[in-house]
Amino acid sequence: MEKLNEAKKYITDIIKDFKPELGIILGSGLGSLPDEYDCIKIPYSKIPNFQKPSVEGHTGQLCFCNIEGKNTVMMQGRYHFYEGYSMTQITYPVKVMKLLGVKNLIITNASGTADLKFSPGDIMLIKDHINLMGTNPLIGKNYAELGTRFPDMSDIYNKNLRKKILSVAENVGINLKEGVYLAMTGPSYETPAEVKMAKILGADVIGMSTAPEAIVANYCGINVIGLSCITNFASGVSDKKLSHEEVIETAKNIEVKFKTLIKTIIRVI
Repeated sequence: MEKLNEAKKYITDIIKDFKPELGIILGSGLGSLPDEYDCIKIPYSKIPNFQKPSVEGHTGQLCFCNIEGKNTVMMQGRYHFYEGYSMTQITYPVKVMKLLGVKNLIITNASGTADLKFSPGDIMLIKDHINLMGTNPLIGKNYAELGTRFPDMSDIYNKNLRKKILSVAENVGINLKEGVYLAMTGPSYETPAEVKMAKILGADVIGMSTAPEAIVANYCGINVIGLSCITNFASGVSDKKLSHEEVIETAKNIEVKFKTLIKTIIRVI
């Protein structure tokens, strides 16, 4: 808590009376949203106990601005377990958002689809997730200031908000479907057998993030909205070899639709 409060103080000394009520975590290839606004930008390297992301497409700064009438803080770049960060480090910014007053959090990611009902270029609203990362971000000492020791996880991706989002997406011409996100560690892509397993378990898409941040946000009492930008077919779904370059390229092609959806969502929450 001392470290978290140190980060909070550093940030509030810069943003002054700006009080964010909404947080957004921008996934791979989706980091250009802050460039459309007049933001206060704070590099992670300056914030106490923040880390610097090492993955292409993740700039590494907090961006504070007003979007659609909502005071917003955006993570332009996130941390991944496969980079060697601990779960505590990965979810540290979410806890800082809690202390800053964030009530709703939009978590985005780039993912591969295990189901042919989705195609690259689609955006999926996450209704639940399966955590196969082999650990849980809440392991360790609990701080009652943040949340309860044994938090309920039956409605991580807020059901009422999902209903609103599905309705407004249709109004702006975006065919948004719901599905289950499965989180694995990476950095290697999944084998065809692992993708088959994911489908048997009930997953629609597979990625390497999101679950840790969603678990901690829910624990902190923050409403979570999850959006998966589908950038590729998972291994075995098609014969095409997978690459990070393809992920970034497809995410950029989705950007206009993604930004329209984000702005529409912000208006209704």
